[in-house]
Amino acid sequence: MYRQGHIGVGLLCYAPAGYAMLVTGRVALAITGFAVMIWLAMLPDVDLRLPFVSHRGPTHTIGFAVLVGLACGAAGWFLGTGLPRFEPRLLGSFGFGLGALAVVAHLVADWLTPMGIAPFWPLSTRRFSLGFARASSTLANGFLFVLGVGATAAVLWFTGIIG
Repeated sequence: MYRQGHIGVGLLCYAPAGYAMLVTGRVALAITGFAVMIWLAMLPDVDLRLPFVSHRGPTHTIGFAVLVGLACGAAGWFLGTGLPRFEPRLLGSFGFGLGALAVVAHLVADWLTPMGIAPFWPLSTRRFSLGFARASSTLANGFLFVLGVGATAAVLWFTGIIG
């Protein structure tokens, strides 16, 4: 998928977690989560700018999701040590979850395409694909974007953030 589709799938995947945080009063974390999902939506496609790294190769794996989760978790933990309202463990866990989910959401979007993904590389080179739509499909990318933005709007509306 392209940027629009990846952002949409990221928002759609994060919507249940965002809802759970909003209904438990963690508004700042919930809103930050939506923003981070948008910010990290294209991270696995860094492989397009890396020499000697194949597209939909190592950066499109569960291992990369764990690596990004660990990096975001460490960033959250360090932020938590300087913010009096948040405990480092809470922000670290939140960061790990966000980072890993952002990559997994990207994988889900690319799984929809005929090229698919090899999420278990290097343990397996088997590719998985639903063949739903080409990555370049304006219709599919637009549909996924509207779905993600709609899910986000529904979460914000049902929790009274907008209305």
